[in-house]
This record gives sequence, structure tokens and C-alpha cells, in this order.
Amino acid sequence: MIFAYPAFLWALLAVSIPVIIHLFNFRKYKKVYFTNVKFLKALQQETQSKSRLKELLILAARILAIACLVLAFAQPILPNNKGVKQSGKKSISIYLDNSFSMEAVNKQGTLLDNAKRRAVEIINAFDNGDRFQIISNDFEGKQQRLLSKEDALTAIDEVKLSSAVKNASQVIKRQSDFLNGQKSKQKQIYLISDLQQSTFDATAFVNDTTIAVNIVPLKANQTANVYIDSCWFESPVQQKGFILKLHANIINRSSKPIEAGSARLFLNQQAIALSSFSVEAESEKEITFSFECKQNGINYGSIKLEDYPVTFDDELLFTFNSQLNISTVLINGNNAANSGMYFNTLMQNDSLFQFKAFNETAIDYAAFKSTNLLILNEVEQWSNGLLSELEKYTQKGGSLVIIPALNADLKQYETAYQFLKLPLILTKDTHALRVNSLKENPLFYEGVFEKIDERVNLPLISQHYVHVKNSRSTGQTILSLQNGDFFIQQIPHQNSSIYLFSSSLSDKASNFGKHALFVPSFIKMAILGLKPIPLFYTVKTNALITLDQANLSAEAIPHLVESNAKYDVIPEIRNLNGNVSLFTQQQIEQQGFYNVKLNNVTLNGLAFNFNRKESNLSVLEPEALQTLINTKNLSNFKLVSVSENTLTDAVKQDSEGRTLWKFFILLTLVFLLVETLLIRFFK
Repeated sequence: MIFAYPAFLWALLAVSIPVIIHLFNFRKYKKVYFTNVKFLKALQQETQSKSRLKELLILAARILAIACLVLAFAQPILPNNKGVKQSGKKSISIYLDNSFSMEAVNKQGTLLDNAKRRAVEIINAFDNGDRFQIISNDFEGKQQRLLSKEDALTAIDEVKLSSAVKNASQVIKRQSDFLNGQKSKQKQIYLISDLQQSTFDATAFVNDTTIAVNIVPLKANQTANVYIDSCWFESPVQQKGFILKLHANIINRSSKPIEAGSARLFLNQQAIALSSFSVEAESEKEITFSFECKQNGINYGSIKLEDYPVTFDDELLFTFNSQLNISTVLINGNNAANSGMYFNTLMQNDSLFQFKAFNETAIDYAAFKSTNLLILNEVEQWSNGLLSELEKYTQKGGSLVIIPALNADLKQYETAYQFLKLPLILTKDTHALRVNSLKENPLFYEGVFEKIDERVNLPLISQHYVHVKNSRSTGQTILSLQNGDFFIQQIPHQNSSIYLFSSSLSDKASNFGKHALFVPSFIKMAILGLKPIPLFYTVKTNALITLDQANLSAEAIPHLVESNAKYDVIPEIRNLNGNVSLFTQQQIEQQGFYNVKLNNVTLNGLAFNFNRKESNLSVLEPEALQTLINTKNLSNFKLVSVSENTLTDAVKQDSEGRTLWKFFILLTLVFLLVETLLIRFFK
């Protein structure tokens, strides 16, 4: 036990006063004479014995009362297991979890209001000379400084709900790094959170013996939440005038099933579809909306449902472009007039394609930069320049189709195939063979046929090239021949897919150009060459936005402008693999629609949604957390109970030790009461 004011212990000399009074009793006695004192003497002895006991008890009560009063003024402290209280200023870092899950409620209000109240109680437990860091999920620059007591209370009041999501281990690391840069000898961390399982990654905690970490858990009345997790189109291409099917995932994080829920679909601010659903407890349900796309260009959509009290995830925004143009470049060999007409017929008059055709002797390589589908049709001369541009193209991404010439120069093709890491040609097989079953690769033709009939008349291949078979090849056969050789093989290369044909499409080699499979095969290759454009992005992340065509200059910089012009963000711009890439660098903080604008021209429409990581309200129970702390031997981590009306006393006790002055005041009153009772009732 130590004393906050040991000088008061000199007052213990005051216990000599009742002792002196007891030893020197100055009371004068009056003599009374009796004729027979025989019986009086016995009575006198008995009375003197009882009187002496009473005086000793009163003396002890007075001594103890004075001693306890003196000790109370000296303020004794019982040190905790962390040792004796140290002198000097303290540095305290307090984290307030202000994620969306903190808008859940209990009997005292929202969890965020509870967290603020607890933070104030913690601050009140420290001296005016101590300094505080107030930090939230926002990780703002102004939170990287120490504040006085008054300023810290103001900072707590300014904390609002935020879309930012941080793991607890990230928060503790940021607090520790900050406190380790301070000169204070005493450093403490407080985390006030609802211990949400998705973010409170206690398994990643690292013990730092120089800093005490105190966790203050908050608990909501209920952890029920129903939300929209994601959405996607059934078809990879959306076009005006077509019936589109949009799928959405509904998740129920509660102990009760939803029997009659409903979600509404809005497109361009118009309600166009309604979907009813039922979902079991702690499960999810996929719902579907069918609608006709009536607007050309960028469409802005949202899916809404109603749920309380957590509402941030009740709406999911998305965008899509119904004015789709697949950029296609066809390079014909000198003798490819016959097979080249099939591509002209398919792509020249279809609004889906932006079509360009070149002869192998006059290729515009600049067209490769914005191409989604590049077709080399019976090219005979594989120049070094062409191979170099193909390598750049595959780095950028897209679909590359290689159709060999009818009478190919095998040495030329060997050089090209080696450069592109394709299986080499061994020989030509002139036996007529039919294409094998379409079921060999059903995913490629998924959505093309409702049902594949085994009796369908498949293409006839009159002659084809036999390639080297390599067991280590990563290629996937799309169509094969009856003898096991491939007719079309998909081979990944760099960031692209190469579709290698084993036969020319000339009428002398096959009837594939006239067959019904020709159109869906090349449309699927073209679609797979498109760079996937997300329907939505997440706020407070470094979202990557790719622009295929944008002429940038120092005077023309793309902006991300909120649809109501409330926010205007200049993203980071990089040129990656021939594409213009924009990085938001966590600048988008609010959910909404944003447009990519260049010189006031809208290049693309984007939707940003709040992070669904906070939607799962499942929490880590304090008992489980304490078990984890014990298991990992995190000696500097402590779980602070919030069962008390205030945390101030608990924090003081934890910081300074157990103060005993109240206990000694109580003892003083007890001994004074004992003295009074002895004087009054001890006869």
C-alpha cells in the first residue's frame, strides 16, 4: 500500500491524546463513610474490573477512529498488478468505432452515442495534464495529434457515423505507432467497439508490453439485419430494346425468417419492377428482375428494400451502358478473300460491332490499342513487327483469333507459334471429319442454346492441321474433331485469350463459315474480349476505373463528378498496358452515382455503394474474446466491463490502483459509533 499524501501520516501522533487522557484521569473523588464495608469492598472490586474493560474499549475505539481519519487524508492506494503509479503526464489513445454497425440501438440509444459517453467517462478519469488522441475509422490527419482534456471532449462530440471500415488490428497498429512516437512514460489504448466479427480480427493482435490495451465492448439489443449484397446481369451484354434479367442476392442476418419481403427495382429514377421473396434465418436468397431496357447509353439503377434499424445497406446502386460497341479488327491474308467475306457479313452491318478490316500488307497497328477482338485470318507473312504488336496487344487484354492459311508456310507459322507459345503444327490431315459434340465445353456456349441436341448437324472439316499435344498445355478445347484433334482451342496468353483454329474457314477446308455455329462462336469470343466493367464500386476504397479511349493532355484531366454536382474528385491517372486507368485513392466517401467527365463530356457512369462488410452484425462475445486473449497470452490486453454506471472509477483503479480513502472514512465513522455505543449502553 502506498500513500498519495504521506505527509499527513504525521497526524498519527494525535492518537496520543486519548492515551494521555486515559492514563491521567484528573477526576476528583468524594469520600463516603460506611459503618460496615465488608460487602461494599466485594462490590467495589467487581465494578472496578468492569470499568477498566469499558475504558480500554473506548480508548481503542478512539485511537482507531483517529488513525483511520489520518489514513483517509493520506489517501492510501493499493497498487494493481502493473506496479506503482508513476508520475508524469500520460498519453491515452481512444478509438471510437463509428462504422455503420454502430447505428444499432440498445436501451441507452445508438451504440455510437454509448461509445461517446464511455469515451467521456474515460477522459474524466485522468488528470488535466494528461493528453489524448481521439481516433475513428476515418483515419483523418487531424486525429494524429494529442489533445488537451477539453479539446478531446470536443473531438469526441464531432465523431459521426462513417462509411469507412477498418479492422481492429489496423486500428491498434495505428494507435501504437502514434503513441510510440510520444515521450510519455505511461501510454494506454482504449478501444470502444461493438466487437463485430467481420472487423474485430482479434487473432491478428500483437502484444506490445509498453502499451496497455483496454477493450470496452458495447452490445446492441438485437443483431438482426436484412440487406442487398450484390447484383449481376444474366447476360454479359446489355442493349436497348432487349429484355434483361438482373439477379440480386438478399441476405438475412437474423434469427427469424422473412416470410413476405419485397424489393423494388428503379431504373433512371423510375420504378420498373417488384420482386417478392422469403428467406430463412441466417441464410440468403437470390431474386430476379426482368425488364426491358428503353434507354440507350448509360443507365442508372438501384434496388431497394426496407429494414430497421440498420439502413445503410437497404439500397444497392448500379450502372450499365446499353450502347455497346465491340471494337473488332480483321486482318486478312492475301488469299483469304473467300473466308473474309463471312466476317464482313457478320460484323459490317451489326451495330454491336465497330468493325475495321486490313490486308496483311497494310496493317494500321494503331487500331490494336482499342480493339476487343483481333482476328488474323489466313495471314501468311508473320513479320517481326506484327509479332511485336501482337505481344503488346495480349498484354493489354482482349481476344485474339488465329485462323491458319489454307496452304500455310509451316516454317513461318512455327516461328509465330513459338513466339506466342502456341502448340506447333506437325502436319496436315486431309481426312474429312465432323466436329464432335458441343457438350465438350458447355460453358462456352452457355446461353446460346436452350438445349443441345445430339442429333444436330455439326460442321464438316475437310482438312485440318495436326498440332503437337502437350500434357502441360493450359489450353482448353472448345470444339474438337471426331479423331480427338482440336478444331478450336482457347489458350491464355498474358492478359488475353488466344483462340487457335486448326483449319482454314475457306470453303475448301470446312463449312464452318456457313454453319449456324459461326455467328455465336465469334460473338462469344468478342464478348469475352471485353474488359469486364463492374456494375458498382465501393466507397472509401482505391477503385480502379479503366478507360479504353481517352485522349488525355495536361489541359484535359478526367474528373469524377457526383450526379448532383455535390462532389468533384480528380483521380490519380496512370497508363497501364495501353489503357488509361483511374484510381480513386479512397476519395469517394458518399454512396451515389458519379460520372467520368472529360471536357464536360460524360465518358462513363459509375455507382458507388457502402461497404457490405459492416452488414453482418454478428459480434464476438466478450467471453470468447477473453478466452482468445488468454490463449494467445496477450498480457497487455484487458477487457473492461461496462456493467458499472460509469467507467471513471474503473479506469482510475486500473490506471492508478485501488484507492482506499473511502474505506478508511467508513471505518472512522464505525469506530466513532462504537465509542458512542460503549459510553451509552455499557453499564
